[in-house]
Amino acid sequence: MTEIDVGEELARVGDAVARRFDAQKRVLGFGEFLGLVADHPWRHTRDAARYLRDCFDHWGTERVERPWGKVTRYKLFDLPFADTDGRRNDRLVGHEDLQRRVYRALGSFQREGRANRLLLLHGPNGSAKSTFAACLMAGLEAYSQTEEGALYRFSWVFPRGTDGKGIGFSTAGAPPAAGDTYAHLPEERIDAKLPSEIREHPLLLLPTHERRELLRKLYAKVDIAPPDWLWNGELGHKNRQIYEALLTAYRGNLQRALAHVQVERFYISRRYRVGAVTIGPQMAVDARERQITADRSLGALPASLSALTLFESYGELVDAESGVVEYSDLLKRPLDAWKYLLLAIESGDVALPFSNLPINSVMVASSNELHLEAFRQHPEYHSFQGRLVLLRVPYLRDHRQEQGIYDAQIVPQVRRHVAPHVTHLAALWAVLTRLQRAHPAAYADRELGKLAADLSPQEKADLYADGTVPRRLDGDESKTLAEGIGAIFAERSSPADYEGGFGASPREMRMVLLDAASDPDERCLSPVSLFDRLQKLCERGEYAFTKMETDRGYHDAAGFVKRVRDHWMDLVDDELRGATGLVEETQYLDLFDRYVSHASHALKGERLFNPVTGKHEEPDHDLMRNVEGMLGARDHDSFRRDLMSAVANWAIENPDEKVEYQRLFPRYVEKLEEAYFEQHKAQIEAIARDVLVLVDPGEDGGSLSDDARVQALATRKIMEEEHGYEASSLQIALTELLRTRYR
Repeated sequence: MTEIDVGEELARVGDAVARRFDAQKRVLGFGEFLGLVADHPWRHTRDAARYLRDCFDHWGTERVERPWGKVTRYKLFDLPFADTDGRRNDRLVGHEDLQRRVYRALGSFQREGRANRLLLLHGPNGSAKSTFAACLMAGLEAYSQTEEGALYRFSWVFPRGTDGKGIGFSTAGAPPAAGDTYAHLPEERIDAKLPSEIREHPLLLLPTHERRELLRKLYAKVDIAPPDWLWNGELGHKNRQIYEALLTAYRGNLQRALAHVQVERFYISRRYRVGAVTIGPQMAVDARERQITADRSLGALPASLSALTLFESYGELVDAESGVVEYSDLLKRPLDAWKYLLLAIESGDVALPFSNLPINSVMVASSNELHLEAFRQHPEYHSFQGRLVLLRVPYLRDHRQEQGIYDAQIVPQVRRHVAPHVTHLAALWAVLTRLQRAHPAAYADRELGKLAADLSPQEKADLYADGTVPRRLDGDESKTLAEGIGAIFAERSSPADYEGGFGASPREMRMVLLDAASDPDERCLSPVSLFDRLQKLCERGEYAFTKMETDRGYHDAAGFVKRVRDHWMDLVDDELRGATGLVEETQYLDLFDRYVSHASHALKGERLFNPVTGKHEEPDHDLMRNVEGMLGARDHDSFRRDLMSAVANWAIENPDEKVEYQRLFPRYVEKLEEAYFEQHKAQIEAIARDVLVLVDPGEDGGSLSDDARVQALATRKIMEEEHGYEASSLQIALTELLRTRYR
């Protein structure tokens, strides 16, 4: 064990803290702070909306590919500043459109001078509304630790005189000279300190006219107005009283009054409710006042101040000043309990019994669709509508993104092997429950509307995930559908009935996966355990999405379990075929490529070059007839002409691209693949059974022949190293595959 000199280590830490304290300019006098403002006007005069928008910009953006094109993602929501240490990662997956709309709303607040509307996130339960707000707060916390994100507030400092008596406003003691400051006095020299609980900006200590002149100079070179918070703002009631008393005591000498100002840097903290606050739906007042002059700890205040009745504000709105306040499930509150917020947003302050509380925070609220729809029916809804920014937050409809949630937040909590494809299959099932059949009337392009309406749930899910168009479509239909993915994804719908507004939520899927992972009879979290839980969930019928009327395959939660199980078998079958080396994708694609080359030369009556012999030879008619037999072609000449015509059209439309036979002839490639498979099916089955012998805990593989053992070991190695299986999950997958596909 390494020995540590505790004293030396403590001294090292202490020195680091002291250096960081000085570097971060944690404590300043008013004049020193004014110097910072002059050096970086924008940085030190931002209101909460501008600060949050700059937080978006600080963490940067990236362009991410979606099937309908590239979209901008704000890295803030990936939590690049968070140290997950391999544990669950609570980043926001997907929802780039929501990020874009919130950023745009913040830009609107910036142009208008303040955050004058409430950002209302609405969507089904568990659709990441709270995650979005949590990411905002986490981003603000990290940003406030940076030099660019420095935030400052002020306190009033009343020092102790040389005779041990407080000097405060006393003219008998030694008053501060112009330019002096009590900000850096040691604690033993301070009699009393009164902080600004609402974290008011130090510039508000300047008179309005002079402050505006200063702001004009600071903003002279930028094409935007100063924030309304500083342009029209005033000190809170308590600080105004102290300020006026100081001016009176010093006969109007502002610099002497400002000597009592200590400017302190503060940091956003959700844990300590500093600039990041979440308020639940309980019926409570969010801001209150209390008298502080009755507090015996403040008995050292100067006599001039003790004659005043001072009140301080407190509560959630006060804690959220300079940052973000989230109203979770806002619409669960009775309207009378929160409509004052909408009035306050419009006016910029909240009326308290003895003063008005200025608001400098971005207000974010969340609601489910049920409560929002009820609010829409309220007589006062239209009068409040203009004070809201409605932001829809649906469930994800891309199963790859949905899988990302499970991989980041659920898998790290599972203390046993997670079989390949489990999270993918869970995500696919969840997404299938969220989709609905397209409405052709919603499309300006009638052909696109028809194609969209004809998509099966699985086809639509694959279209959203990676832009895969069904193989059953011809070339023109495939092109129309591929170009219209964005229109399908953004299909117009009613406010209460939209795709992604229903279905299985990530919360429910989390419970299903963790329950399957805790099964004591299983050695791993397997797809079989998952399907068993999903089937039981559908049979119980506790959730609305399990009781919806089916629509041409949509809304069939129980049917989706079977569909996803079949999809799992497709995946395992493909992996096994590739692992055996008997049926690989390159084999039948190369064969089709050779067929096209020979057919092209045969139609032209030309010889083709054979790279093996180095000679020009006649087209191989046996090869062509063999492939055409696999494809079910009857009239060979007509088949070849039609095929080459399609290839020629592709070349004309895509002059610089190599022909993609899987896109151009998906049905032919699929038939060729199946023909290849049928030729090797018996061999693949035998190898799979041999692999099961190897992974069976009760077997040692001694019953296998040497050749069979070598082939089985090679196949097992590929399945484990390339596809992530272990003995337990491989045994389950191959057993199920042989039972369903190789009987």
